[in-house]
Amino acid sequence: MATSHPEYNEKTSATDVASAFASQIHNKIVVITGVGPNSLGEALALAIGGQKPSKLILASRTEAKLLEVAEKVQKLSPNVSVEAVVLNLASQKSVHTAASKIQSLVDRVDTLINNAGMMVLDRQTTEEGIEVQFGTNHIGHFLFTNLLMPQLKNAAKVSGPGLTRIINVTSAGHRLSPIRFHDYNFEGKKVPIEERPPEGLPPMFSPSAEGYNGWLAYGQSKAANILFTVYLSQHLANSGIVSYSVHPGSIWTGLSRDLDDAGYETISKTSNVWKNADQGAATMLVAAYDPALAAVSDPSAIYLSDCQFAKTAPHAVNADSAERLFRLSEELVGIKFAL
Repeated sequence: MATSHPEYNEKTSATDVASAFASQIHNKIVVITGVGPNSLGEALALAIGGQKPSKLILASRTEAKLLEVAEKVQKLSPNVSVEAVVLNLASQKSVHTAASKIQSLVDRVDTLINNAGMMVLDRQTTEEGIEVQFGTNHIGHFLFTNLLMPQLKNAAKVSGPGLTRIINVTSAGHRLSPIRFHDYNFEGKKVPIEERPPEGLPPMFSPSAEGYNGWLAYGQSKAANILFTVYLSQHLANSGIVSYSVHPGSIWTGLSRDLDDAGYETISKTSNVWKNADQGAATMLVAAYDPALAAVSDPSAIYLSDCQFAKTAPHAVNADSAERLFRLSEELVGIKFAL
């Protein structure tokens, strides 16, 4: 499987991708999470907003920052309807409230871009007591996506197969850890070998005496983003909805706001190519709007990086793990979802 623009790469901008796929964006209703000033979410909103979508719904936890971006989009694209919805993914109550607000605004969602993410080094938990990176990066988006499923299915009924899409933003960091089904909260419980991190990682990736390591917890949450995509792509094909998972590349964003000096040093060594936000958002728009991606032919072919398909760690595309993660996620939100 290939994209329709093999020349796109790490230098391609979201602005250029949106322009190339303008006809796919025109009149669409788009929901983007993780929107704030100088972020990937802002870059997405500006690029999409410039191509005449029907409505842009921007969701994030800080209303003032949301409104700042909404006003910027509105100024540059005055004919686009822009809505700001407060969404704290670390609170399931907030997720329910945000989803209800969106359902009151629109009866369909053509594109859902689950872009929000966080990375912390010290143990924190969500309102429900879930390790905060797993709880925010995966569980929050899991609940949000499933609550909006009626709107997504409504869109697919009128748009045609493969034009309604769910984009889950992940990271190359997914390679650091599979899902620790026996210890997803990193509480020091014993896990089988297949749930342990890969061998040969530097000492900084070793769990503390209490069992926690922020890097591994981040890796687990990013593996979860891809496995969720695998499950969605398998179970929504008959509804005409496709899902892709995207690694934006290396970008200095608010994601790294909680890192210490050692964390910054580690991150700085992870890439030789550093992107600006417009370049970082480009792969998400290829996944969301490239007509060549209207079907998933292979459940493992759902991951893109630098605007092209890429390989994941095997643990991130295991169909059994995807099924198991979906069931665990249902338990953690207290709702069964029949796709």
